[in-house]
Amino acid sequence: MKLSFTEISTISLTLFAVIDILGALPIIIGMRQKNAHIDSGWATVAAGILMVLFLLIGEKLLGLFGIDVSSFAVAGSIVIFIIAIEMILGIDLFRHDPHEKTGSIVPIAFPIIAGSGTLTTIISLKAIYTFENILLGILFNLMFVYIALKSTGFIERILGKPGLLLIRKFFGIVLLAIAVKLFKTNF
Repeated sequence: MKLSFTEISTISLTLFAVIDILGALPIIIGMRQKNAHIDSGWATVAAGILMVLFLLIGEKLLGLFGIDVSSFAVAGSIVIFIIAIEMILGIDLFRHDPHEKTGSIVPIAFPIIAGSGTLTTIISLKAIYTFENILLGILFNLMFVYIALKSTGFIERILGKPGLLLIRKFFGIVLLAIAVKLFKTNF
């Protein structure tokens, strides 16, 4: 087992930008305002299970389709690039169902926390970093996700709409740089 603080930090920040729980707070706050019950613990656990399962079997699943990790990483970098463009420009290319009212699992755990961008990033990170460091990066993010979900009311009061928008755009730029790096590394 080779733990690296640098790798864990990079992985954690990458997943933090992709998960973008702060950028998703307006959606989550809106759901809570519409009286949709969100179980922060269950949403976090469900998202964690999806991420860890994909970390464990994602590569084997790709192998069933004859896809190597580098090709998936390049495809993933394109998806991450598109998500970053959405965040920066404030547009929606991936459609979300605004009428979905199931709460904790859909759409919070999947696709907001452990969506296609997150799962793509996890398998892409496997092409560069060790399993243990990725797992720790996932766990650090899950702790932050849980705290953010539990603190939505407080965060909304502190940041306000302009603050949430600023954070979303900033992490969009970070995510764009990550997408370019993943593309360059695996192309």
